[in-house]
Amino acid sequence: MDRAEKERVVTELAEQLRSVESLIVADYRGLTNSELEELRGKLRPHGTRLTIVKNTLTRRAAEAAGADGLLALLEGPTAIAFVEAEGDPVAAAKALAETARQTKILTLRGGILQGAPMSGEDVEILARVPPLDVLRGQLIGVIVAPLTQLIGLVTAPLRDLVGLIDARIAQLEQDGAVTEAPVESADADSTIETEDIVEVEEPEDAQDEVMVSPQPEAEDEKEEE
Repeated sequence: MDRAEKERVVTELAEQLRSVESLIVADYRGLTNSELEELRGKLRPHGTRLTIVKNTLTRRAAEAAGADGLLALLEGPTAIAFVEAEGDPVAAAKALAETARQTKILTLRGGILQGAPMSGEDVEILARVPPLDVLRGQLIGVIVAPLTQLIGLVTAPLRDLVGLIDARIAQLEQDGAVTEAPVESADADSTIETEDIVEVEEPEDAQDEVMVSPQPEAEDEKEEE
């Protein structure tokens, strides 16, 4: 590689370092070309590009881009997984960690996540984080749950008020039906009660009359005889 080519590589690498906020550095020493291509295939769907560049050129690019956190990771054969803006750093960490477990060769050195430096252990922890879709679902659940509780607290008094109003209306309707019934049958009841009173009083008079009247009638019959 001549000087011009090296300058081009350094310039392109520096632009990549400026444009990405997350990257993962790994030691690929011992991996075959086919294993590296397989790893690239795993990373590509997650918006991540695997780049292998000599450390001398990478250092120059890191210094030019102000990526000081990368300099400490450039020891030995280095592969850098650049996570693009729309990429998923968690999925990239999972792919790298899976390759490390399968090959027992790839070693995770660390990286940068949203501008913050990561160690190799941090990358392993990142690989155990649930996928982005699951995290979004969990986040929505965390956000929605308090809102649902708040809505429940706010609407509960309204539901209670509506229930009380309905109960009161039902009570008033029931009371109205009870009070209307005596009013509608008041005349009939009073008539019946009056008749009953007359019928009750009349038998006493009638009994007196019956007890008194038979004697004159009997006397008249004797006189006629």
